[in-house]
Amino acid sequence: MTYQELQAALEVFGLDERASLQEIKKRHHALVKIHHPDQARQDSSDGEQSDPEQIRRINTAYGLILDYLKSYRFSFSETEFYRQNPDQHLRRQFGHDPLWGK
Repeated sequence: MTYQELQAALEVFGLDERASLQEIKKRHHALVKIHHPDQARQDSSDGEQSDPEQIRRINTAYGLILDYLKSYRFSFSETEFYRQNPDQHLRRQFGHDPLWGK
């Protein structure tokens, strides 16, 4: 996989550079629900057919993103923890202060 392929997959999903696994799964579910051929037939009152290529693009993009995540090295450093949890960073920084702390 190339970086351009990963970016194209993120574009299909409409995701930013930072997304949680939960956000990725939720977005995949929503896109499949919208573009699934069976759903499109039910929603279409004028007999309009869905584009089977779109569901393939969605599933291919999802596969690419999941492959990337399988080999991703997660950081459990303190710096990364506080970047992911800004409220904990504030508690650590100001928790002892009588005005802001407990």
